[in-house]
Amino acid sequence: MTQAREFPLPDLGEGLTGAEIVRWLVEVGDMVTVDQPVVEVETAKASVELPCPYAGRVAARYGAPGEEIPVGAPLLAVGPPDDGGDRTRPDAVAQADGSGRVLVGYGTTTTTASRRRRPAHGTATAPGSPAPDSPVATARTTRPGTDPVPVISPLVRRLAREHGLALRDITGSGPNGLVLRADVERAVRAADAARAAGAACREGEGHGSHAPGGACRPRTPLIRPTATPAEETRVPLRGALAAMADKLTRARTEIPDATCWVDADATALMAARHRTGLPLLALLARICVGALARHPELNATVDTEAREIVRLPAVHLGFAAHTDRGLLVPVVRDAHTLTARRLGEELARLATEARAGSLTPADLTGGTFTLNNYGVFGVDGATPILNHPEGAMLGVGRIVRKPWCHEGEPALRDVVQLSLTFDHRLCDGGTAGGFLRYVADCVEQPITLLADV
Repeated sequence: MTQAREFPLPDLGEGLTGAEIVRWLVEVGDMVTVDQPVVEVETAKASVELPCPYAGRVAARYGAPGEEIPVGAPLLAVGPPDDGGDRTRPDAVAQADGSGRVLVGYGTTTTTASRRRRPAHGTATAPGSPAPDSPVATARTTRPGTDPVPVISPLVRRLAREHGLALRDITGSGPNGLVLRADVERAVRAADAARAAGAACREGEGHGSHAPGGACRPRTPLIRPTATPAEETRVPLRGALAAMADKLTRARTEIPDATCWVDADATALMAARHRTGLPLLALLARICVGALARHPELNATVDTEAREIVRLPAVHLGFAAHTDRGLLVPVVRDAHTLTARRLGEELARLATEARAGSLTPADLTGGTFTLNNYGVFGVDGATPILNHPEGAMLGVGRIVRKPWCHEGEPALRDVVQLSLTFDHRLCDGGTAGGFLRYVADCVEQPITLLADV
């Protein structure tokens, strides 16, 4: 009998340690071919479909949508084509000495105890009960008149443990009584309410009497509640949110950043936009490339371990993009080699893929400088946190008509506030000011860029 082969979550690069299952593209029992996409996962960088390296019949799936899988843990088991999709065959289960057949990775022998697996919710198990000391025994319960409960998600188990709750005391609302995350959260709220009621009872002992059994029975309520207080909402920090939180925390912790800003007359830049038909972001990107050519100190990063400043030969320009998945920073590779028109094409392509969620991890990493056009949100200025490990970021506020002194006379002009946030270890304020002044000059007189073409 041919043993099923496991397809583990591959190393997706750039320091990613795991991924969250978004949806399965195959079912247990389906036939798959080599390189056929079998599962969609969301990493800290992007959503990707993973192809299976084996051909055969799907014998088992490990993990459910919403569950996080570490790199190297199995995603799928593929058996021979004649498996027939029988979920109770030995291909989908493992033999454990003295404990009967149990789910893959939950055997009780010393050789298999360290191979932890994440079984899918609802995956059927072989007949028989695990030994009392088997890890499965702690994750499964049997209710009178029902089938054995599927394996509880590790995330649900951890949530219950963190709040001091026993899973056996929680009524599950999932299939066959499976305890879901919502069930645990409901139990947490009930426990909190009970503790609050007990505290109120103790505080109000002078205003009520105690019924048999110690229950508090107030004679007259001091305050009659008129509405149920709103419940707090908790959003898990994972995927793109987790990546952004980690990067911002590291940037603010490690980088001594500073910000300088200047107002500029963008009337000529807006006119150039209309004459050329180029997007404003493409013109601003070309200005950034020209400024970095004059001030390469800002196209750099700091190697803290080697205590060295690393000046980079190529400009890989990142730009902030707001999407349904949160803030992403796609990267235009070798921006210093592209014309303004080609920059516009690349910016448009990456922005479209960012909104569609189809960017690859490579599209979101390796930037050397970031352009942040927060003016699209209707704000004038900001002091953004750097995109670690980059050393600088140009911020662009909204362009608005304001009174301005133009050629010695008051006039209404298109005015924009520009800001530069930079790693003060890379350069001093003179260099940063020179960079920002050149950017402002190009905004006010786009013809200035011709000198660098």
